[in-house]
Amino acid sequence: MKKFIYIYFILIFSNQLSAHIPHYDDISSINMEIYRNNKLIGFSNFVFDHSNERMVVKNSTKFDVKILGNTIFSLSSESVEEYKNNKLLYFKSTTYQNDKKKYVSLKYDEASDKIIVDGSSFKGFVDYDAVVGSWWNHNVLDANKQISPISGSVKEQIVNFQGSKNINLYNNDYLVDHYKIKSKKKDLPNNKKLNFDVWINKKNNIIVKVSYSKMGNWEYRLKNFETN
Repeated sequence: MKKFIYIYFILIFSNQLSAHIPHYDDISSINMEIYRNNKLIGFSNFVFDHSNERMVVKNSTKFDVKILGNTIFSLSSESVEEYKNNKLLYFKSTTYQNDKKKYVSLKYDEASDKIIVDGSSFKGFVDYDAVVGSWWNHNVLDANKQISPISGSVKEQIVNFQGSKNINLYNNDYLVDHYKIKSKKKDLPNNKKLNFDVWINKKNNIIVKVSYSKMGNWEYRLKNFETN
């Protein structure tokens, strides 16, 4: 079951600590559906609040993996992050993986110019140019490191452009750029490696699809988004 939680951490979240917030000034919500082996199993929804010169993003994610009608893995996660002047003030999340609690809390430390991470898997300092996983933010494609939004673990990544194409989701046509995210370290166990395909809408920089294969074929698909 640890494989499922690792898959989730990278798939749910990915936002650069110093994010390009103006790209999301008019976004009020982003709603994604989660598929495994082409079967709908859950959702990941983001709600944006723009007030008091700050932006708060709340995420709710839930999915259940069933075999022969029996739930073999379930996950429920809630997170909140706040930005001011394009910089992250804090990120916090609580996740229940088959009722086992995991958590992460981080904030920027001016004295060290680093991020303080307090997580169930890692506690310490991380360079400010790292990212926290959150599929509302396209900056995951510019980062060299990812911080797990579930446990706080840190992994290096390599991102390569794969080309542009047209895709259709929920009867909506998108012109997208396709990227591949992989782990920089080749000696990691297979269940710990990053290996994801990401498609981003060239028009508005919203990620419309993420896919990977690990204990099944998974996809996060943009169902819809709303503007203010």
